[in-house]
Amino acid sequence: MAKTYYEPMHTAEHILNQTMLQFHTEKRSFTTHIEKKKSKVDFHFTRNLNEEELKKIESRVNEIIKKNLDVSEKFISRQDAESKFNLERLPEDVGDKIRIIQVGDYDACPCIGQHVSNTSEIGEFKIVSSSFDNGVLRIRFKLLSVD
Repeated sequence: MAKTYYEPMHTAEHILNQTMLQFHTEKRSFTTHIEKKKSKVDFHFTRNLNEEELKKIESRVNEIIKKNLDVSEKFISRQDAESKFNLERLPEDVGDKIRIIQVGDYDACPCIGQHVSNTSEIGEFKIVSSSFDNGVLRIRFKLLSVD
């Protein structure tokens, strides 16, 4: 059963997570709050990000969005998924077939949520703010409308 999220925002969150993996973190976010107007993600981290780092992340996410990548799903066995992905955020009753969402060749991860079919449907990604408290880096973001 899929979670109901605002599809463009949720897909942008996948791209943000992969970007954070490439630049700063060892793991994807441990909590997310996806809404239409503004969303947030929390990472285990050691500090806040500076303005230059935030701009670099924002720029990279927008670069990926502008590539008009197809967003697809595939199902793999739980055993195969456990060897390739962290499954701890999936519901326990997800079953023996795990749904993997792939954003072009940029990101792939297990997910039960809804997504756009192509990154051209997302719009412009904008980091609103970030904060750091007690080992948690929070990034707040929004989407500007699709042209």
